[in-house]
Amino acid sequence: MSRLSPALAETSPAASAPPKARLTQPVAAGVITALVGFTSAFAVVLSGLTAVGATSAQAASGLLVLCVTPAIGMMLLSYRYRLPITLAWSTPGAALLASTGAVAGGWAAAVGAFAITGVLIVITGLWQRLGNLVAAIPVEIAQAMLAGVLLPLCLAPVKAVQTSPAVVVPVILVWLALQRFAKRWAVIAAFVTAAIGAGISIAVQHKHLDFAAMTPSLELTVPHWSWQAMIGITIPLYIVTMASQNIPGTAVMKSFGYQVPWRASMTVTGIGTILGAPAGGHAINLAAISAALSAAPAAHPDPKRRWIAACTAGATYLILALGSAALVTLIATAPRGTLETVAGLALLATLAAALAGALKSEQHREAGVVTFLIAASGVGFLGIGAAFWALVAGLIVRQVLAHRRD
Repeated sequence: MSRLSPALAETSPAASAPPKARLTQPVAAGVITALVGFTSAFAVVLSGLTAVGATSAQAASGLLVLCVTPAIGMMLLSYRYRLPITLAWSTPGAALLASTGAVAGGWAAAVGAFAITGVLIVITGLWQRLGNLVAAIPVEIAQAMLAGVLLPLCLAPVKAVQTSPAVVVPVILVWLALQRFAKRWAVIAAFVTAAIGAGISIAVQHKHLDFAAMTPSLELTVPHWSWQAMIGITIPLYIVTMASQNIPGTAVMKSFGYQVPWRASMTVTGIGTILGAPAGGHAINLAAISAALSAAPAAHPDPKRRWIAACTAGATYLILALGSAALVTLIATAPRGTLETVAGLALLATLAAALAGALKSEQHREAGVVTFLIAASGVGFLGIGAAFWALVAGLIVRQVLAHRRD
């Protein structure tokens, strides 16, 4: 059942679209959607999973399942509703993990926290009050927490210039050039440059590549329930996934005239997160920025045919999943700072948007700054990461200063 806005449905130019464009155009858009989504954020995912205790094999397994679960989910949703509903892994969530670091209970506790996050996402789709509660969190506080989480990652390219200049400097220069002439391809070009540089470095230094580890496989972990992980990972991960991905994702779709089936989308992404957690998947959600690649008119002149782009994106993610283990193996052998550089460059635009949102309200700017600084510090208490305390402190400061102004 299609949920196209009446205005968009009435102006559909399907009849005038060239026959070949009716298939090749959305297929190409779907492939681009998957490539942009994967290459622009896989480094962040690997950094996040490794930071909370995953081994290389477990991180590769996490990347694999984070390709498979959203792929299946978006193919099911887009085909069922005939809408270009694209899913993705939670990039802000992965950045959060990178800043959180190890938690009490180790990797197994992190896996347990991932599963509970999925449960909360499912409940959000079924119980409107929980969704309203998340939406009630002030924008400047949520964005400030996200900006603080992203800052250390975005500083990584600067630090990497000192450790591996021969590989990192060309990556930065290529990214900068593409930002000027073809912004959409900047991160992809940076990744390709990093891969070439890493390959040359490995060949010159005669480093050993473990080809056996390049075969994709799932590394299952029995979840462990730790209250520190629940508070330090589950709550912030749920909030950033909802506030920075699911809610903006519905807004992006609405801007193109599509009404996202909220309950079905939250159920699919929540169950996908739960099923993927034991294999290392932290969270999947509605795509936000990359959603426009499949939902915009460039995907197809006829809005009713753009769902093909989302289906194609899902199929492309399944193909990309096959190379996840090889990618992790290559990165593990690459010079220090290579992965961090790609991740940092990929997150710069997100950091800029988060900072703008955090400081937009002059009335609550102090609360945003406090939230940002605590999240960026990386300092936790009682075994709970800085992101949670940043959220608490920001809300308290906002409330206190609001009463003072009254």
